[in-house]
Amino acid sequence: MSRLLSVPLAVAAALALTAPASAATTVTVKGVPAAGPAKYDKTFVTKFGPKSAKTVLVLVPGYAGGAGDFALLGEDLTSRVPGLQVWAVDRRSQALEDTSMFDQGQEPDTPLQAVRDYYLGWITNPDQTGPRFTPPSTDSLKFASEWGLPTALGDLRNVIRSAKRQGKRVILGGHSLGASMTTIYAAWDFDGRPGYRDIDGMVLIDGGTLGTFARVPTASGLRKRLAAVRQQPFADLVGLGLPWAQGVFAQLAGLYAMRAPLTTSPFWNDPLLPAVFKPPFPVTNRAMLGYAFDKSTSPESLALIHLRAGALEATGEPRDWKGGEVSAIERVALTFGSSPVNAVEWYFPQRLSIDVDAAHDLNRNRVAGSLGLRTWHLRDVDVPLYAFQTDLTKGRVLRGARRFIERSSVRRSESKLVDGSSDTSHLDPLTASPSKSEFLDTVAPFLRRTMR
Repeated sequence: MSRLLSVPLAVAAALALTAPASAATTVTVKGVPAAGPAKYDKTFVTKFGPKSAKTVLVLVPGYAGGAGDFALLGEDLTSRVPGLQVWAVDRRSQALEDTSMFDQGQEPDTPLQAVRDYYLGWITNPDQTGPRFTPPSTDSLKFASEWGLPTALGDLRNVIRSAKRQGKRVILGGHSLGASMTTIYAAWDFDGRPGYRDIDGMVLIDGGTLGTFARVPTASGLRKRLAAVRQQPFADLVGLGLPWAQGVFAQLAGLYAMRAPLTTSPFWNDPLLPAVFKPPFPVTNRAMLGYAFDKSTSPESLALIHLRAGALEATGEPRDWKGGEVSAIERVALTFGSSPVNAVEWYFPQRLSIDVDAAHDLNRNRVAGSLGLRTWHLRDVDVPLYAFQTDLTKGRVLRGARRFIERSSVRRSESKLVDGSSDTSHLDPLTASPSKSEFLDTVAPFLRRTMR
């Protein structure tokens, strides 16, 4: 099954100077058998660049991230690196999403209010008529409490094997938690075969292991987290008790900013949106998006969604957005507003983050063993490594990368570590304008060298 990533003509024209335009195709890849109905044993891959490419960069999204995080980056990289194709991965939880109305919302003749009403209107107006989103109950999805690293890495390996069967070399990478999964994959034991033998390089985008993020949980802490996950398998970033709301709000904000950037946003006083995301006065749709994600106005506790896209204008009714930083607000809107390949995972399985924390030291510790985590081959990993660091971890991304190099067989001469913390935030490597992207400027030469 395949589908095309569509972009409204007006948006494509607006971005003509910042992003190359070409179609991306999404395919379904069979996953490994796991908890829950067999219909969910699949993952999704969106492919950018020429089919004839001999090398594939497989990119894994971060915490609550989707393949749409890499939509602009995939185009930028394949434009700069001849012979490269980018495969952006969506986890199996993508199958739980209902993006049907967002798909329609890409077209200019679909009223934006109709899209919002489909997903949120029925909550505040139970008498609303017409079609509406019907989310599955948490009780019906409790099997997802078992969707941890063995499931995610098994699915990812099937993606990598698909590329190998097509005669392609594979470089594995990811953003944030996806970068952590990249190093874990390299050290993982797949029934006697080390993961690093499947790949020819690693690209860590503001993530990793060995002290980059959390410490390995204690046995008592692990028991508490597992008990909580059995009750609610999915992350709830918005705090409404509706795990899917994080994806819906982000996609609505992006869609409104794409299609009606200068119109007064209906979300600045929306009763469902948490107050921390709402400015104290009317703003345009693009200013609403910028206010929620920009480092200068987004809550400090949500650094995982921060980027540098500008600031609110000092005056105006409604107040607009002033750009000029790393990420153009138009690119941010396109990243979060596009469909069906979207940037935020509606149903992020919390078991995956527990397992990633437990595997963080990449050794056979007791906690990792109790979860069946097989990170046994760190010492033998010998593929080139690239790591890029933003302001998120105060230096721990590169510290973790250096530890990885020291404890493995990775050659320093084949590694590239880049500190972008002075002027980039966590999402900027994914949304930055090409002319302002230090990540793009430094990863492209690494990829070309590794592809030789």
